[in-house]
Amino acid sequence: MTLIEIFAYLVTGVFSGLLAGLLGLGGGVLIVPSLILVFGHLGFTPEWIAHLAVGTSLATIIGTGGASALAHHRRGAVRWDLVRRLAPGIVLGAWAGAALAGLLPQAWLQRLFGVFLLYVGARMLLPRGEMPRIIAPGPLGLAMAGGGIGALSAIVGIGGGTLTVPYLVKTGLTMRQAVASSSACGLPIAMAGAIGFMVTGWGREGLPGMSTGFVYWPAVLGILVTSMPMAPLGARLAHSLPLPILTRIFGVLLLLVAAKLLLG
Repeated sequence: MTLIEIFAYLVTGVFSGLLAGLLGLGGGVLIVPSLILVFGHLGFTPEWIAHLAVGTSLATIIGTGGASALAHHRRGAVRWDLVRRLAPGIVLGAWAGAALAGLLPQAWLQRLFGVFLLYVGARMLLPRGEMPRIIAPGPLGLAMAGGGIGALSAIVGIGGGTLTVPYLVKTGLTMRQAVASSSACGLPIAMAGAIGFMVTGWGREGLPGMSTGFVYWPAVLGILVTSMPMAPLGARLAHSLPLPILTRIFGVLLLLVAAKLLLG
């Protein structure tokens, strides 16, 4: 690896870790577009750039999400009873999402992620009223919800926080419990999704060395070196920085990145 490539991974890890701690979002919304840019400059086979970015992002979330979930668990904020009921659907959905992503052409996978960023950015900028509550579903309902969350999260390479947190708040959890439980749900999403992208990418021609399927390990290690220690720092800063302003700034940034992905 060149020094510029290593630097790009380390910087991506810094900002994705801070993002996870500050705003409760998985680092995938930043990691995937960053890797698409880096892999393009490295001259990787264009056909697989988006797939490698998504699969690699999921692999990094295993480490970052694990550190975040452990921190929340130590504070007693994770509703493990709900996590256990969501997990089977999450795993099956993530495998299905990874299989579907493997069938999508590069351009469509990139555009799909761009549309997802438009959604996340718009949610950050638009005012939010009080979320309507729904009756907490039974085991089957939670498994089905987990399947939908896992599938979409795996396709776009995220830990699922943008989907899981609003859903859990609607079922009656406090925001603190929802964020904590979402971080725990991110682990099965990332693990199942990363394995799915390894399998679906296995044996594809044109993949770079030091990759397993659609997971590129130098990028995984480079990002984790900085993202794991930065996530707890971001969580501490969340109590002192003006989060509404930061959220709007990042929302605008996501919209600009989405436009680049959709038009590029």
